[in-house]
Amino acid sequence: MTMPQTYATHRRVDPWYHYLLTSAALLALVLAVFALFRRPGLQEAFALVIALTAILLTLKVRSYALRVQDRVIRLEETLRMQRILPVDLQGRIQELTPGQFVALRFASDAELADRVREALDQGLRGEVIKTRIQQWRPDHFRV
Repeated sequence: MTMPQTYATHRRVDPWYHYLLTSAALLALVLAVFALFRRPGLQEAFALVIALTAILLTLKVRSYALRVQDRVIRLEETLRMQRILPVDLQGRIQELTPGQFVALRFASDAELADRVREALDQGLRGEVIKTRIQQWRPDHFRV
């Protein structure tokens, strides 16, 4: 059984990505740089290009997945907010930034209106919003 999700435990670590893939790409880069300095040549330079490509690919694939996730969160939270928020706040939903949407998904239905109002009126960043959430609504489907 998993622990209840809170602000302290909500970050997700994907061992395949965060440990294996990034470590392998960084190791390939270090080895390629070392080989190029030790024995300069076309093959070593090409190995460096491949290692740099692996690093770039690793970062881009992750950023694409996170971007899609943020779009889905924005859609889900917009629908949720249209259902839950008072009329005066419903007209302001589109003023929320992507980071605010991402943070507000953790707010329970009971406190969503208060957190949205604070986010809009005070221009709060996502991390500040998350620290103010008192009833955490877990999200176990994130990338």
